[in-house]
Amino acid sequence: MNPNRLRTLAIITAALIGAGFALVFFWVPNEADQGFIQKIFYLHVPLAIIALAGFVIGGIHAIRHLRTGDPVHDMRAYVSIHTSVIFGVAVLITGAIWAKASWGRWWVWDEPTLVSFLIVFLLYATYYPLRYAIPDRERQGRYASVFAIAAGAFVPLNFMVVRMAQSLVHPRTFATADGGLPGDMWVGFLVCFAGIAMLWLTLVCFEMTAKRTSAQLSRLRRALDGTARAGGGVGARIAPGTANVPS
Repeated sequence: MNPNRLRTLAIITAALIGAGFALVFFWVPNEADQGFIQKIFYLHVPLAIIALAGFVIGGIHAIRHLRTGDPVHDMRAYVSIHTSVIFGVAVLITGAIWAKASWGRWWVWDEPTLVSFLIVFLLYATYYPLRYAIPDRERQGRYASVFAIAAGAFVPLNFMVVRMAQSLVHPRTFATADGGLPGDMWVGFLVCFAGIAMLWLTLVCFEMTAKRTSAQLSRLRRALDGTARAGGGVGARIAPGTANVPS
């Protein structure tokens, strides 16, 4: 993606996030039971949904990588998972803050929704040690893709199991036919959701562009030096897309 498109994407993202939180803080009313603290919902829930969707997207790119052998798809899977793990950290932090304010505890271990997201997050946290433990770059990409596919399939299965479970304390905001939200709250949520989704996309595009630029610089450096780096070793631990991805 060229710089002008990246700049436009960033501006749209900032505008959506700004509009969403302006609506939340100045237009959407406080929730009757929880009051002002409930407004963290408009950040916490979109982050969680987008993080889980990003994990699935990473699995889809991993499938394409195994089918074609194209390292570009491996890089896209890596970046999608990387960005979603960052969002997952934000989900756990905002969830803990909300839990402390609402329930008086930072965490509730017998709540399936909370624990299931933590399990998914920890599962994807092992993606990096697995990937970098393999010295050969091609094997590294294949093994990482297999992991991303298996973990990506686990995400919707885990979600369905949790939705069927009897929740103890965590609210089911979208469990009713009307979504459980009045109209003004729905508007605020949808704008915030669009902003967080665009933030994920923007971060992915920025990282992809950075990796392609790094790949171009590496090729120029090798051409100037007149030597080709041997595969494996330290170079294999570099994140995908920095050596063999076409620009």
